[in-house]
Amino acid sequence: MTDLGFRPFDADNHYYEAIDAFTRHMPKEMSRRGMQWVEMKGRQRLLVGGKLNSFIPNPTFDPVSKPGALDAYFRGRTGGSEDLGQMFGELEPIPAAYRDRDARIEMMDAQGLEGAWFFPTLGVGMEESLRNDVPAMLAAFSAFNRWIDDDWGFAYQNRIFGAPYLTLSDPSWAEQELAWAIERGVKVVVMRAAPPPVAGGGTRSPGDAACDRFWSMCEDAGVVVAYHSGDAGYGRFLAEWEPRGDFRAFEFSPMMTLTSGRPSFDLFGVLTTHGVFDRHPKLKTASIEAGSDWLPELVKKLKKVYGQRPQMFAKDPVEQLVDHLWIAPFYEDDIRGLVDIMGADHVLFGSDFPHAEGLADPATFVDDLPGFTDAEIKAIMRDNALTAMST
Repeated sequence: MTDLGFRPFDADNHYYEAIDAFTRHMPKEMSRRGMQWVEMKGRQRLLVGGKLNSFIPNPTFDPVSKPGALDAYFRGRTGGSEDLGQMFGELEPIPAAYRDRDARIEMMDAQGLEGAWFFPTLGVGMEESLRNDVPAMLAAFSAFNRWIDDDWGFAYQNRIFGAPYLTLSDPSWAEQELAWAIERGVKVVVMRAAPPPVAGGGTRSPGDAACDRFWSMCEDAGVVVAYHSGDAGYGRFLAEWEPRGDFRAFEFSPMMTLTSGRPSFDLFGVLTTHGVFDRHPKLKTASIEAGSDWLPELVKKLKKVYGQRPQMFAKDPVEQLVDHLWIAPFYEDDIRGLVDIMGADHVLFGSDFPHAEGLADPATFVDDLPGFTDAEIKAIMRDNALTAMST
């Protein structure tokens, strides 16, 4: 355990979904349109919308990779391999703490963590998989959110803050889910950085007036709207250059790496330029596990468009972005450069534990903060997430 002199708060922890995470509460009449398990060649495989889903190579998570197995790879210190098994190294039977909240509390005690936001592993790839059947998508996520409430809770012991998954594909549905979660003490919700698909085809902007009541509810309740990386659907744009089929986690190409920050760039550009932050001055958003390399270019372009068309903005869009956004950077990012833009009070520590691409010991994130003052370290490693959750 890394001793910081205080207990840090991790803004990016994960569970591994139970086998029945999407099916336990799924209405029977929708079951074939959502998630189903089948056995193929002696292995359990996941069908989504009647189609074999490959978002996660091992959706049962048993056995599972060890935390931090890909640390050196993501720091660029070692090359990857076409053999995923070789990259992930020795797998282990899934520990109880990855699926049981009381066992996880014990693990958090051993790690010295005060608390954490908990995000899906499989769940962040499912909206895209059901984009062509919005009613099934909404039913699946309603079921999923009730599983989260069952197994993890939205504020368990005021330490485990499970984030229900929401989409603005149907703003009325999102409002109802949010109201239900608020009654249960929710502090953070999760969405994907992508234009929500709508029934009948097409998409809508989160800045559409139809979404305003949802944003007002988040604002009034002090709920943090976190955008976590996953399948944002941008593979269809990359496929124009590199045809490769469905999105798969841990499938890499140099071009995929070059374009990895684009969904966050677009999403937070839309929230700023489509007036969401203007109309909801107390709204709090967060970018999780999407890095921060996309931010300087967004700031640069917002400054330019504001200089060219100031009449199109109620106030400086860069100021709005910084006021409304908290960012959990990758540990290998230029974190000092991020602080220069956002200020130390809007940067979050996120370990991505227990994922292979995360940190084996969450608090060692502090090792990537050389030259930061004690006050800045405490803000990043603990206080900022707690402040963001406060109403």
